[in-house]
Amino acid sequence: MSEVVTALFEGTQKDEIIQKISQIPCSDSTAARQTEILAVDLLEQLSSAIKKKAKFISLAVDESTDSTDNAQLMVFKRENFMKMFWVLQTSMDTQGGDDIYEAVTQMLRDRETDLKHAVSIATDGAPCMIGRERGLVSRLRAHHPDLMAYHCIIHQMVLCASLGERYSEVMTTVMKLVNYLRASSALQHRLLRSFLVEVNATFDDLLLHNNVRWLSKGKVLERFWALRKELETFLLDQKSAKAKPFVDFMKNEEEMDVVAFLTDITSHLNYLNLKLQGKNSTVCDLMSAVRAFQRKLEVFKCDLQQNLLHFPRLLDQTAGKHHRHNYAEFLEKLITNFQTRFEDFPLGKQVLLCIENPFLVKSIAEFSTEAMKVFPWANAATLQTELIELQKNLALQESHCDPVTFWTKMVTAAGVPLLQKMALQILIMFPSTYCCESAFSTMNMVKNAYRSTLTNEHLHQCLRLALTPFKPKFKLLVAQRKCHLSHQSENNAAPPPLVSAGRRVYVIVHVVRSQ
Repeated sequence: MSEVVTALFEGTQKDEIIQKISQIPCSDSTAARQTEILAVDLLEQLSSAIKKKAKFISLAVDESTDSTDNAQLMVFKRENFMKMFWVLQTSMDTQGGDDIYEAVTQMLRDRETDLKHAVSIATDGAPCMIGRERGLVSRLRAHHPDLMAYHCIIHQMVLCASLGERYSEVMTTVMKLVNYLRASSALQHRLLRSFLVEVNATFDDLLLHNNVRWLSKGKVLERFWALRKELETFLLDQKSAKAKPFVDFMKNEEEMDVVAFLTDITSHLNYLNLKLQGKNSTVCDLMSAVRAFQRKLEVFKCDLQQNLLHFPRLLDQTAGKHHRHNYAEFLEKLITNFQTRFEDFPLGKQVLLCIENPFLVKSIAEFSTEAMKVFPWANAATLQTELIELQKNLALQESHCDPVTFWTKMVTAAGVPLLQKMALQILIMFPSTYCCESAFSTMNMVKNAYRSTLTNEHLHQCLRLALTPFKPKFKLLVAQRKCHLSHQSENNAAPPPLVSAGRRVYVIVHVVRSQ
């Protein structure tokens, strides 16, 4: 900052600014203390907001480990419809259901939150979360039987997209080829990049596969397919024994047909995955995307036997000829997986349709039946009559707004309290554990290999600063603090000498400036 001021300002103004900058404490303890003060302020804001007693809340819970293998639990709570609060991040000795249950219940007690107000809880489906006896959900339901629990929609989608044995084998070969070219030798990697630049390839490098990242597999295949011809030429020029199996693989038309198909289908799955991500999405948004993709799969299945409109890479590879593999069998398995995993989702199609647009619900009896399965407090007759009255409200029919605004502001005067209560409880639900996964990514950046000694307390404070929707009250905090400048020199004169054993010792600092 002093160097910038020296370059931008002149005269007394420069001297005054540099003097003020020199008084800023830059020690590690000062930075840590300031972080603690800001974190306490944010926690107080959070506590005061939570004490306003929301009618309904929903929870999203996930657990992971940090860079030093300390177990960390992340709990998000959503209340007041679309407002999200980061509530707890704690450490546990183990990652069992008992520890997670104790941590969550302790968090609710500390925040003076009644579990009875919880509408739903979203988890990643791990045994410690959904175990029948000691799982978090089962123990919470012992105190709150009406708590709606479900598996994260994004996790469900990823589990549906598992590959069969034949396709997994081809995928493994592609990943081995990429690792051979990219990670086996630094010299080979440099040669590959130079070669791709020399031949004016579409990209100048390959991507490495990371099994943890949901989108990684499809991105690696897309990059590999775009560079397949250049990679084959590069491998042929090597004349290496290790490269020969990969050359044979790339010359095998049957194998490359499978790669083309996998590249196309994973690109469609990646598109769905991106639509499912986001902090402010509702369960209606995600389930609509999933239902739409299920219909797309039926179209994809028919398209495989016709023009391959949705499989451009496979069309390019086969050049319009009849492909050798029965890819429809893979799509049938994919369709079955989606049907099996999402048919047990608590909210039915008619209920979700009613939340998105109640004027499109045709089967009112089916709607009330689905609603009664999820909300035991609801009355079927009342729901039916309120929905009919709402559909006949011409003023509301002409209103065009998002579901949250519609159910929180527009419907208030329509006299449909039971229907509105159901809608608000659904809109407040976490559709996935995306917020938890995103928070864990932030945690890994905060507590990395160079900050592995960061204590749990300081890690929690840093994460609260990074994840909370609140802003610190900087002006109020500064007004409450008193600045101590006794350790700073009043002007930029040389510091006082050190005295040791009757002799005066001067410390000379030599600054080397890089050109």
